[in-house]
Amino acid sequence: MASIEMRSLAKVYPNGVRAVDGIDLTIADGEFFALLGPSGCGKTTLLRTLAGLEVATEGTILIDDEDVTTKPPGDRDVAMVFQDYALFPHMTVSQNIAYPLRIKGVARAERTERAAETAGGLSLGPLLERRPAQLSGGQQQRAALARAIAVHPRVFLFDEPLSNLDARLRLEARTFLKKLQQSLGVTTVFVTHDQAEALAMADRMAVMDSGRIRQVGTPRDVFQRPANTFVANFIGATPMNLLDAVVAAGALDFGGFTLPVPSAFERNVNDGDKIVYGLRPEYLSVSSAAVDGAVRGAVVTVENLGVSVLVTVEAGEQSLGAVVPEAEEPALGSTVWLHPVPGRALLYRGDDGELVE
Repeated sequence: MASIEMRSLAKVYPNGVRAVDGIDLTIADGEFFALLGPSGCGKTTLLRTLAGLEVATEGTILIDDEDVTTKPPGDRDVAMVFQDYALFPHMTVSQNIAYPLRIKGVARAERTERAAETAGGLSLGPLLERRPAQLSGGQQQRAALARAIAVHPRVFLFDEPLSNLDARLRLEARTFLKKLQQSLGVTTVFVTHDQAEALAMADRMAVMDSGRIRQVGTPRDVFQRPANTFVANFIGATPMNLLDAVVAAGALDFGGFTLPVPSAFERNVNDGDKIVYGLRPEYLSVSSAAVDGAVRGAVVTVENLGVSVLVTVEAGEQSLGAVVPEAEEPALGSTVWLHPVPGRALLYRGDDGELVE
């Protein structure tokens, strides 16, 4: 096991694109850490730079306090699982698992034994003599994991290893992968664009945008208290309501209705301030009867989410989403009243989108 530290890390390509732009990040020994962000944000480049597959342009990488910035991949004692698993098609499962051990000069008898032992732990024992083309997607994934585990690395690097699986198998695989990492205790960096995977699996996570980290925290912190409107808009199964408002006479004027300034933010806003009001649809109550302090609006869409319903309501100049239980689904076109759950609303500065502290 090992800790990871990145100091002012950057990767600049010859065309001038800064795919990784001055990253400062510390990952604890034994931690399951997720790098999350949209396609093109730099998360895979950052992972490949950690692995040594990309050469850092600037900055330093430390693994267990050892400077590995200029070391080749084979000398970093890390194991990487790629999105497409990168199994050798002409080799059996056993040979694929043992291949990194062969490169390290491990004797044939020992690498065969370690391959069989690792495969057995991942229920691959009966498949050792099959080739990748004879395996299902889930079996290929486990073979790739077995190959990484067999070398007993200090660090696991996972580049979207679940993205090629179907929805049901992806849910099973993420539970399996989390339990596996906990049992092995190996420091793990997991790249994904799927925020549900990051929220479910990570001990901590970093949300990336344009080569930079926008927020680091536990999944609960990032979900409940996004540091800026980018993170607020990116995280969550349903988009957060982000509404432009102006502070006027101690209240928030949304153009057509007003709401009181949330008590936690009263001291840090002033009349005339332009504000973005953030509230998750899950924290917005819907009532068919008038409620004091609630916002009146008309239901314009109703989307079935299974055990709940996403309702879109137009109120004044604004459009708000609210999640309600299926049994409380309002009729399309009906008038409803929206009431924010106390203590759940957040305020962001209108100029830079950062959270008002």
